[in-house]
Amino acid sequence: MTHATPQPGLAIVRTVAEVRDRLGAWRAQGLRIALVPTMGFLHEGHLSLVRLGATVAEKVVASLFVNPTQFAPSEDFAAYPRDEARDAALLAGAGCHLLYAPGVEEMYPPGFATSVSVSGVTTPLEGAARPTHFGGVATIVAKLLAQCRPDAAIFGEKDYQQLLVIRRLVRDLDLEVHVLGAPTVRDADGLALSSRNAYLTAAERAIAGHLNLALRRAAEAIASGEAVAAAEARGVEALARAGFGEIDYFECRGADDLRRMGPGPVNGDARILAAARLGRARLIDNWPVERTPR
Repeated sequence: MTHATPQPGLAIVRTVAEVRDRLGAWRAQGLRIALVPTMGFLHEGHLSLVRLGATVAEKVVASLFVNPTQFAPSEDFAAYPRDEARDAALLAGAGCHLLYAPGVEEMYPPGFATSVSVSGVTTPLEGAARPTHFGGVATIVAKLLAQCRPDAAIFGEKDYQQLLVIRRLVRDLDLEVHVLGAPTVRDADGLALSSRNAYLTAAERAIAGHLNLALRRAAEAIASGEAVAAAEARGVEALARAGFGEIDYFECRGADDLRRMGPGPVNGDARILAAARLGRARLIDNWPVERTPR
């Protein structure tokens, strides 16, 4: 990958020593720092995280690192879209102050032998479909938080389970960082913005919005008192009918810990989460169950 050149207002650093020096100087000035971890190939969803970071801190740093340890051997690490120059230009335009873009050898030097494991909230859904995924996520996020020591770290709600994993990690390790979840940014038809949407053909893109539609309809049905199992089954059927391939999950779970809801009416704060394949793309999304107070 060709390295980007610095943009007006945006510096670029590539080593742990450089990022610590830069952020340490800001910290010495009493400036608050927000971190936005990304894997690059940015879109408006990522940029909304940068803008949210600017509301809670004087300086915003975005990391760009396609993390190999969160990809299984059969997944798309080599093919994952990359365009650092484009990303740098977008970050500069969104008001980001620093891009931290380390290489694999910087994050996982020879002899690296440590991993971070979070149990419980990692087990269902993505954890069942991609068993090694959250170990890689937890390890790289722990490293980024240790390297940058931000006051706030911003993550999107589109990856809702990941957000809960990171909050658990921060609580359990007593890390002094405030984790903020930002609302999912969507296209006009409801499709959540994602770097992997680039894999969709035109025909698949016309189908993709049905994922969010099925989630919203299921959430509304459950909020109105319909049995969870019935709403889940209808959601799976709707995705299959729309043209999706393998559906990894379409489930109503507890909003705070992803506990399994009973088959009957929902009995607590909940969220519907889904993952389904459409051609080369594996799309994930979620929607809150907003019950009407009685």
